[in-house]
Amino acid sequence: MGVRRFAVTYALRFTSLLFVVLALVPAGAHLFSMLGKLRLSRAEYLAAQRAYDGWSLFGIVVFGALILLFALAVRLYRSGEPYALTVTAFLCVAGTQAVFWLFTFPANRATHNWTVLPEGWEAIRLQWEYSHAASAILNFIALVAMLISIIRTN
Repeated sequence: MGVRRFAVTYALRFTSLLFVVLALVPAGAHLFSMLGKLRLSRAEYLAAQRAYDGWSLFGIVVFGALILLFALAVRLYRSGEPYALTVTAFLCVAGTQAVFWLFTFPANRATHNWTVLPEGWEAIRLQWEYSHAASAILNFIALVAMLISIIRTN
């Protein structure tokens, strides 16, 4: 592999890994706060949800991770290098988007981004919390896949 080709592949690996790690940060925060938040009263839970105002900007990180992982997988495939772990990471990050649009977003909509709690809010809370837990697990699997891929390459 030429120096330029190596440098581009290395840069894609590094930035892909960085974006996967950055995507795990908010997902992990949700996961580790879940048990404590499930014990909160209606008023306390609604107040706690204000901590997530502005977190939608992390969508930029997820979008970047998807683009970078896809580009890396294509590059590895075309160069004949192993790419299955990179595809696994891509599919996991894509899976977080499926979880978001199928479970998290509807909960956000039903609660007007957690500014009101409708009847049956406890079920919506569980849907929201578990969807974030699922995303955290998928992000973690993506990170492990990327780390194994990099270790095997080097």
